[in-house]
Amino acid sequence: MNRGSVIVVTERCKGCGFCVEFCPTHVLKLSSAFNAKGYHPPHLVDAEKCSGCNLCGMYCPDFAIFGYREPQLRPAAQTQSQTGKEA
Repeated sequence: MNRGSVIVVTERCKGCGFCVEFCPTHVLKLSSAFNAKGYHPPHLVDAEKCSGCNLCGMYCPDFAIFGYREPQLRPAAQTQSQTGKEA
């Protein structure tokens, strides 16, 4: 399973909650803290379950959140067999 994460641009957020509502893995929650405009931005509550699908970013009207998949490191043996060379 791919691990993912999100980046929240706190000061762009208007606290609409679309990201929380449409997250398929239910890992986002609106914060109890306020941004400078007085809104509650989202935060990641269960990072291990985030898939990095970016539905949060696609639904955000203010471009305040972006989901991404973290790159997976391949074991050295697999890398060697694919290139046919030893490291």
